[in-house]
Amino acid sequence: MRHLLNTLFVTSEDIYLSLDGENVVASREKREVARYPLHTLSAILSFSYPGASPALMGACAQRGISLTFCTPWGKFLARVTGEANGNVLLRRAQYRAADDLAQSCAIARAMVFGKVHNARWSIERTCRDHGPRMDIQRLKEVSGHLRELLPQLLESTDLDCLRGLEGAGATAYFGVFDQLILGDPTVFHFRTRSRRPPQDPVNALLSFAYSLLSHDCAWALESVGLDSYVGFLHRDRPGRSSLALDLMEEFRPCIADRFVLTCINNRIFQKSDFEYRENGGVFLSENGRRVFLQRWQERKKDFLTHPFLGEKVPWGLVLYLQALLLARKLRGDLDAYPPFLWK
Repeated sequence: MRHLLNTLFVTSEDIYLSLDGENVVASREKREVARYPLHTLSAILSFSYPGASPALMGACAQRGISLTFCTPWGKFLARVTGEANGNVLLRRAQYRAADDLAQSCAIARAMVFGKVHNARWSIERTCRDHGPRMDIQRLKEVSGHLRELLPQLLESTDLDCLRGLEGAGATAYFGVFDQLILGDPTVFHFRTRSRRPPQDPVNALLSFAYSLLSHDCAWALESVGLDSYVGFLHRDRPGRSSLALDLMEEFRPCIADRFVLTCINNRIFQKSDFEYRENGGVFLSENGRRVFLQRWQERKKDFLTHPFLGEKVPWGLVLYLQALLLARKLRGDLDAYPPFLWK
C-alpha cells in the first residue's frame, strides 16, 4: 500500500524555493523562513511567483516528487517531471485505447457514470442531513432525473452522446446547487458555474478545488505509469492533462463539491477571505488559500471503505487506487474500468 506522504503547499506569493542538501528551503527576500526534509514529501504545489531553483527541480524529478506551479489564484502553469514512470507497454496500451473510439467510449462511459452517480448521492446526502431546511421535493426531482440518466449512459456507444448526457446531468445538478448551501446567503450564493474568472465566492472555491483535484489526479496517474496528457473523454490538446480531467470527473461531486459545501456550511470562510477584482473576478485571498489548503489536507486523512476493493483507505489514496484500476484495465487484467461509486 502506498503511503500518504505530505504535500507542501506554498501559498505566499513571494516565496522562493531552493535545495540545501536533502531539504527544501523556503526563502523570502533571500532570508530563510522554513525548511522541509525532501524524504517526507510526495508533492510540492507552489502558488508563488518567484519559483524554484534548478537544483530543487532536478532533485524532485529524480525522487519522483511532483513539483507543480500555479498562479496565486490556482490556475495551473507547469509541472516538473523526470523520467517516465512505469513500463512502456502500459503506455502503448493506453495510446492504442485512446486511438480506438470504442475503447475510449467504454472507459469514458464508466467515468461519466461515476460522476452522475456521485452527483446524485451528493444531493441525497444533503436531503438526509438537512432535510427540514431544504426544498426536498425539488432536490428529489433532480435526484430522480440523474438516476434516469444512468441507464442511458450505460447504453451510450458514442463519445458525443456521452458528452451530451454528462452536460444534461451537470446542468440539472448545478441547477439546485444553491439549495445545498447553508452559509450566509449574502456572501455564498450560486447562480451558475463561472470560470476564468470565477465571479462569486462559491465559484472561487469550486475553481480552486478543481485545480487541486486536477493536480492530484495527474500525480496519481503518473505514479502508476500512465500518461496524464492522453485521455479518453477529453481528447488530445497540447498542454492539457486530458486523462487527469477524465479521472477527476467522477470525483468532482464527492471530493471537490462536497468539500466546498462542507466548508461553507460549517462557516469556515468569511467574506474577508476573498478578493474582489475590478473585472468582476473573485478569488481566495492568501489567508483564504491557507485555510482552504489546510482543510484540504486534513480531509485526505479521513477514511472510507473503497466500494470496489472493499478496503478501508484514506481519501488521499482513492485517486491513486483508481489510477491503478485503470492501469489494470488497460493491461487486460480487468474486463472494464470500475468507477468510484460513492454513497
